[in-house]
Amino acid sequence: MKVLVLAIDRDDDFGVKAGVKGPVIGRDKCLDAAIKLSLADPEDSDANTLYAAIKLYDELKESGEFEDVEVALITGHHNVGVKSDMELSRQLEEVLKQFPADGVIPVTDGAEDEQIFPIITSKVPIISTRRVVVKQSPGIETTWYIIVRYMKELLNDPEVSKVVLGIPGLIVLLYGIAKLVSIKYPPSAQIVSSTVSGIVMLIVGGYFFIKGVKIRPLELISRGFITFIGLITGLIVILGGAINVYLTLESISQEMIGGIPSSDLIAVLIYLNAVNPYAILGIAIILLSKTIQEYLRRNTHIWYYITGIIMLPAFWKVIDMITKYSNPLIKKTPGDIFLGIFIVAIDLAISVLVGIKLREKVKSWEEKD
Repeated sequence: MKVLVLAIDRDDDFGVKAGVKGPVIGRDKCLDAAIKLSLADPEDSDANTLYAAIKLYDELKESGEFEDVEVALITGHHNVGVKSDMELSRQLEEVLKQFPADGVIPVTDGAEDEQIFPIITSKVPIISTRRVVVKQSPGIETTWYIIVRYMKELLNDPEVSKVVLGIPGLIVLLYGIAKLVSIKYPPSAQIVSSTVSGIVMLIVGGYFFIKGVKIRPLELISRGFITFIGLITGLIVILGGAINVYLTLESISQEMIGGIPSSDLIAVLIYLNAVNPYAILGIAIILLSKTIQEYLRRNTHIWYYITGIIMLPAFWKVIDMITKYSNPLIKKTPGDIFLGIFIVAIDLAISVLVGIKLREKVKSWEEKD
C-alpha cells in the first residue's frame, strides 16, 4: 500500500511569508520549505505542521509497514474559501500524478485546514489524521503574549475586524447619539432608547443571520437585480397590506359580518381573509420578477415560475374559502362552495397544462445552446 503524508497550508503562509510555491513533494524539499518558513516567521505553526509531517514520514518509512511512503505539502490561497480550496484540489491532483497513493494521512494545525478533508476523500481515502498542537510555556507572561499576538492578527484581518471592532463601535456610536438626544429632549429619552435598541438588534441580528446562512447581498443584487427589486417590492406590498388591514380591521369587519368581531378567533379569520389579496399580489410580483430574470438568462426552469403565477388565483380562492367557511358569522350557500371548488380545479388544471407545454417548449433553449 502506498501512503502519502500530506501537510496542508490552507491560507498559503508558505507562499506569502517564505515564497514557497506548492505543491512541494519529497522529504528534502519539504524540509527546505519548513526551514524557509521558520526563518521568515518563527512563530508560524504551519512550519511545525510540516516538521511533524516529515517526522511521521520518517517513522512510517522506518517501520516498513507500507509498500511505499511519500511526504508532500499543498498550499492554498491567502483568500481562504473557494479560491484556496480549488487551489488545494489542483495541487493534490498534481501530487497524486507523481505519487499515486492508495491512502493519505493529512497533517494539520487546526480545524480550518481540516475543512478540506471532503476534497481529499473525493480523490484518495484518508487512512488516518494527525493534528499538530504547538506546546507553549505555562507562564502567565507567555500566555498574555500569545493572547496579545493573536488579537493583533485578528484585528489585522479585515473580515474579523468588522465584527470585533465594527459592530461594537457602531453600537457605542448609536447609544452615544441617543444619550445626547435624550439630554437635549428629556421627554423623548424612552422613545430614543427603544429606537436605538431596535436599530442595534436589527443590525447585529441581520449581520449574523447573513453570515450564518452565507448570504452575499452584493452578489445577490448583481446576479439577480430584477429578482432583488421584485422581492423588495413584493415584501413591501405584503407588509403594507398587512398594516393597512390591521388599521382598518374594524371597518372591514362591519362590511363582512355587520359588526365588531365577538372573539379573537373571528378577528383573526377576518384579518387573514382581508390580507389574502395583498399576500397573493406580493407573491405574484416576486414570481413575475423571477420569471423575467430567468427569461433574460434563457433558463429552462422558467416554466416552473410561470406555472406558479397561474396557480396563484387557486391559492387565493382556497384561503378565501377556508377563512369564510370557518367563520360562523358569514353566510354561505352550497352553491358558493361548489363554485369555489370548481374555480380552483379549473385553475389548477390550466396551470398544469400550461406548465407541461412550457416545459417542452423551453427544452429547445438547451438544444440551441
